[in-house]
Amino acid sequence: MSGLGILVTNRLAFGAAVEQLSLAHESRTSICAPFLHVLPVNAAAVCTLANPFGRETVCASNSMAALFDELQLDLGEGPSWDALHTRRPMIINNFQATKGATWPALMKASLHTGVRAVYAFPLSLGSLDIGAVSLFSNRSGGLSPAQILDAEVLVHIAAVQVLRRSLTSQTLKTNLEDNEGYSRRVVHQATGMVLVQLNLSAADALLIMHGHAFAHGRTVREVATDVVARRLDFSSIPES
Repeated sequence: MSGLGILVTNRLAFGAAVEQLSLAHESRTSICAPFLHVLPVNAAAVCTLANPFGRETVCASNSMAALFDELQLDLGEGPSWDALHTRRPMIINNFQATKGATWPALMKASLHTGVRAVYAFPLSLGSLDIGAVSLFSNRSGGLSPAQILDAEVLVHIAAVQVLRRSLTSQTLKTNLEDNEGYSRRVVHQATGMVLVQLNLSAADALLIMHGHAFAHGRTVREVATDVVARRLDFSSIPES
């Protein structure tokens, strides 16, 4: 197959992965699987790390990913934690050869997992921290800049899916008290402002407000009121 043919095939596969991941919540399919279809990795794990979502593995594609992710959660250290705290990808091409013993307990505990390379990406939406996506390889290597960009696109979609699943499983404080008509107008106006701030669809902008309300124990109306009054701007990322 020619180079152009390979490129077209790869982009078609990426498009299919985007579609599959975008429908994961409705179809109840794996959030992890699409990453394996388009990236040179052997395993993937998605976890929540930040309050109020708690520490939990959302999905793991195989036992290697599940074990490594469990070790990160139990020990409170690792690439996933650092990716979320810094809001930057952690690209470790040879995990056991990482200089400076960045995660000494994890490096010792993970010797038998078979993990050689780890690529961890922060799972966040706007200013809302959720967790991380970790990709694993059983051989040392790396991701190309183009592959990192593809991973980041998929991670953003995964963040929406994880948030939707979390909100669905929780009893949310979303009542629109006081004047219901006023509340609907405020939420609608705030949704428009958030979609401009974050360049999202209206559905995802509303999802962000629901997530923020859940995370801070507030109603959606209260959050919407702060957005409209410009006391809350989701494009303003807190400093690490």
